Amino acid sequence: MFTAMVITVSDRSFRGERPDAAGPAVAALLKDAGYTLLPPQIVPDELEAIRDALLAAVRQDAALIVTTGGTGFAPRDVTPEATLSVVEKRAPGIPEAMRAASMQITPRGMLSRAEAGIRGRSLIVNLPGSPKAAAENLQAVLGALGHGLTMLREAPMDCAQLRD
Repeated sequence: MFTAMVITVSDRSFRGERPDAAGPAVAALLKDAGYTLLPPQIVPDELEAIRDALLAAVRQDAALIVTTGGTGFAPRDVTPEATLSVVEKRAPGIPEAMRAASMQITPRGMLSRAEAGIRGRSLIVNLPGSPKAAAENLQAVLGALGHGLTMLREAPMDCAQLRD
């Protein structure tokens, strides 16, 4: 299977004022799905810190980089902007699918500003900071991510050949 890294974006967790709950919840789902987990990161809600963590994960050759937090409307929520500053290609279907799934649970799902994209051979996906919402969003797309990573990291071929 593929490697994955979870990056939690939270000022309070970074300062040790609140334990990170979303990161471990997402990591458990990834592990159950067969991903090999790289050591997680916790960074503050700062554009450069998030950007640096994403680029470090790419340099570690993480196939999947998942962020939690910083995707809302709060003034310090800048995870999508950091993500867009490092990706070379956007993958808009991933956050669209997550928002659609979230809308089935709560109308607030439309407020997510999550992004997803590709840098080199790594796929970066933003998830919400709430452990429940992060898990729900990841579960909405997890089944398709493996196919995308196979296309990205292994042998490019016709998608019809890889249908499940």
